Amino acid sequence: MIATKLNTFAGLSLILDRVAEQRDVTDWVWAKAAAHDARYLLLDAAGDAFLHTEQETLRWLDAGERERLLSHASWSMMGIVDGQPHFMLLLDENDDVAALETTLGARRMGLREAGLLLPSDEAGLFAYAKGLAHWQRETRFCARCGSPLQLVSSGHRAKCTHDACGRLHFPRTDAAIIVIVEHQGACLLGRQAGWPPGRYSTLAGFVEPGESLEDAVRREVAEEAGVIVGDAHYHSSQPWPMPASLMVGFTATALSPTIRLRDGELEDARWFTPQQIIDSLADGSLKTPTRLSVSYQLLSHWLQQRAGLDLDVLVTR
Repeated sequence: MIATKLNTFAGLSLILDRVAEQRDVTDWVWAKAAAHDARYLLLDAAGDAFLHTEQETLRWLDAGERERLLSHASWSMMGIVDGQPHFMLLLDENDDVAALETTLGARRMGLREAGLLLPSDEAGLFAYAKGLAHWQRETRFCARCGSPLQLVSSGHRAKCTHDACGRLHFPRTDAAIIVIVEHQGACLLGRQAGWPPGRYSTLAGFVEPGESLEDAVRREVAEEAGVIVGDAHYHSSQPWPMPASLMVGFTATALSPTIRLRDGELEDARWFTPQQIIDSLADGSLKTPTRLSVSYQLLSHWLQQRAGLDLDVLVTR
């Protein structure tokens, strides 16, 4: 099954050249950093970005602003967009973010909120920066010998500073599956106890060592809902740097409708036909996953394929 539209944060390859082969060419990178058209995506210590106060767009800094206001801040090259070099610029806990907001005419916002407001290219760049920044902040010491690490390759590698070790560390991404399961014209949705009333979503879970993605689909659905899955097919994927995941979306077919909930997994799980989804959305008893998530796109695509329904229209109504 092919996704009908790009998931939030996906599609950066359509606009961004990550110039990975140039990251170790120090003179080239520094020249790009000082270029008049260089752009810097500013993140605070919590990983929130700066947006224009009156606009739903990122407040990029140019090279002059970076040098004048934040010459001490660490930066990493993200890549080239339309010929312009793009960088990530990181604040630390000692920076006066309130004063920066005033100086820049900006406001701070987290990725979950900003992802629904920003243009798709800026949302993707924010997600890229947030994921890279999280890895840099969390990866300070060598996992082999415990020595301090030094960022290299324009922030995309971390090298052990102990000469006898010298191990390279790479940004970490945790793979997770997320799946819409169907059986005889109904789809399986579940909810966790801490979610808002009425919120149901597709099932998801992390991939374990030595496990294929399809096997992870079958195991997670069985563990969470007691439903046995047969065929599983890739749908689409979504970077999810909250803090470091890649969501791999699937559709799957259950061999039986029997649900057996296990303690501690889900509060509830049930089968929904398209008509039940229509009725439950109309009376307010069902709330869909946020549009930010691939889960929403899985449900949207399933409704379109099975009943010709537009989830966006149903939710708006």
